[in-house]
Amino acid sequence: MTADDHRPDDEPRSEGTKSDDPFLQLMFFQPSETGNAWATEVRPAPQPEHYSPLRQSKPVPGATYSLARPAPFQPVRIDSPAIQVMTDLKKAAAVTTSRRATIDEANRTMISHGVRALFVVDEERRVLGIVTATDILGEKPIYVARQREIRHQEIAVQDVMVPVGELEFIDLESVRDARVGDVIATLRLSGRQHALVVDATQSATTGQPSVCGIFSVTQIARQLGLPPQPGHEIARTFAEIEAAISR
Repeated sequence: MTADDHRPDDEPRSEGTKSDDPFLQLMFFQPSETGNAWATEVRPAPQPEHYSPLRQSKPVPGATYSLARPAPFQPVRIDSPAIQVMTDLKKAAAVTTSRRATIDEANRTMISHGVRALFVVDEERRVLGIVTATDILGEKPIYVARQREIRHQEIAVQDVMVPVGELEFIDLESVRDARVGDVIATLRLSGRQHALVVDATQSATTGQPSVCGIFSVTQIARQLGLPPQPGHEIARTFAEIEAAISR
């Protein structure tokens, strides 16, 4: 209902008459010829998207159906494109932890997610470093506990992680033309079991380059068809890979 609904039928209605309703004044206020006034644009409400249900049908009498079988696992080769062994963090969510979490908490996170490395991030998901199963289950915690005279359960992730300043990064553009063997050689040279892949293109959200992928020597060994190695025997994994390459 508007102010015009209360006006007698014989009362003339003028387009130039201003309503006492402030909302209507805003709707119909026009800028002056001098250009000093302002106008409020009224936009139509967005219309809801129209979705159509898909056609369904009942099976004919006597019809039977078999469950589709997954495609057989195809091991990669040493000369396969490197992108085939990269974990794409745009498709698979990265598993993270806080630098203040205890190493026992971080270990439980690794076990529950079936991974051997965690990204250490802050509240804004900026990468502070990476912590691996080797960092947690190796000699680092023993050294930290002795040096700081604290108990094992008091050791935090930040005490054993590899800080971002000590990590090596591979540019995504380099990965596109690389082979699996190139990645293995890179990991072997750095003596690490993981390598991070960075997209140098600035993120539209953060305005910063983003870590978009990760290479893992254990993942590569698995995709090469090699049996998994127990514990955190990274040197043995490299040895198995090199033996497979030399065959």
